[in-house]
Amino acid sequence: MTNELNNYFDEMLPALEQEMRVVLQADGSPPDSFYGMMQYHMGWVDADLQPTNINSGKRIRPVLCLLACQAAGGDWRQALPAAAAIELLHNFSLIHDDIEDASPTRRGRDTVWKIWGIEQAINSGDSMFAAAHLAMCRLIERGVDPTVVVQALCRFDETCLALTQGQHADMDFETRDEVSVAAYLQMITGKTAVLIALSAELGALIAGAAPDIINHYAQFGRNLGLAFQVIDDILGIWGDEAVTGKSAATDIITKKKTLPVLYGLSQNAELRQLYAQENVADGFVETAVTLLNQAHAHNYAADQAAAYSQNALNSLEMAQASSPAAAALHQLANMLLKRNY
Repeated sequence: MTNELNNYFDEMLPALEQEMRVVLQADGSPPDSFYGMMQYHMGWVDADLQPTNINSGKRIRPVLCLLACQAAGGDWRQALPAAAAIELLHNFSLIHDDIEDASPTRRGRDTVWKIWGIEQAINSGDSMFAAAHLAMCRLIERGVDPTVVVQALCRFDETCLALTQGQHADMDFETRDEVSVAAYLQMITGKTAVLIALSAELGALIAGAAPDIINHYAQFGRNLGLAFQVIDDILGIWGDEAVTGKSAATDIITKKKTLPVLYGLSQNAELRQLYAQENVADGFVETAVTLLNQAHAHNYAADQAAAYSQNALNSLEMAQASSPAAAALHQLANMLLKRNY
C-alpha cells in the first residue's frame, strides 16, 4: 500500500475495531457463549473464549466507507457506525456461508458451526445480522441527521436483500447443469458487488454529498466489486499459486461455475462434454485449461475485468473528489484491481 492509504488504515482500523467491539460487547471481560461465538468468528477470542488476536480479514469494505465519507467532504469518524455495520453484515454472511458450504475452516481455524454445531451457528449469524442493524443506529450518537440515518438504514436493508438473493442464486447454480454468463454476472452483483457499492455510497451519504455524487460513489463501488470478483475468477484458474496461496486447480477440479468457465462452456462443445463427465479423470485439469484457452476464456474475462475497472475509476473521477482521502481511494482501487492476471 502507498503512504496515504497506509496512514489512513493505521488511523481508521483501531477506531473501527473499537466500534465493532462495543456493538458485540467485547469489553475485555470473558464473554458468555452467546457473544463469545460472534467474538470468536471476529477473531477476538479462541474456542475457549479466551482473548486472542487472529487475522480476521482486511476490512476493505468498512475502510472504503470511511474513505468515501472523508473524500466526499465529511468526517470519517461520523461514518464509523456504518462502517462497523457493513463489516458485521459481511461477517454474518460468512457464518451462514460456512454452514451452507459445509466449510470446516475459515482463516486457518475451525468455523463457528464446526465447534458449536449448525443450530447455534445459524443463531449466531442471525444475532450478528441484528447487531449490524444496531450498529447503524449508532449513527445518531455521531450527530448524523436522523433523516439521513433512516435513508441509510433503508439502503442497508435493500442491500441485505440483494446479498441474500445473490447467495440464493449461487447455491441454485450448484444444482444446475447450465448457467448463462448473464445469470452469473447478476449473481456476483448480488453476492459481491452490492455490499462494496453500499460501502462507498453510505460514506458519501453520511458526508452530506449531493445525490448525483452519492450515485457516483455507489457506481464506483459496484464496478470495483465486479472487477474484483472477475479477477478472482481468473486467478482461480491461471493464478500463480505462490502468490494467491490457493491451488490453481481447485476451481477446475470442483467444476466451479466461474465467469471464464461459463464463457468457455458457451463457446466450446468439447469443454461441455468434458464437464458433463461425472468423474474427474487424470488429466482433467490440463485438458480443461487447454480448452478454455482455445475458447479465449482468459481473454474474455480479462476484458470484462478491465471494463469494470475502468468504469469504477471513471465513476470515482466523476465524484469530483480531490483530497488525501480521494487519493487513498484511488490507491485502494488500484491495489484491488492491479493484481496480475
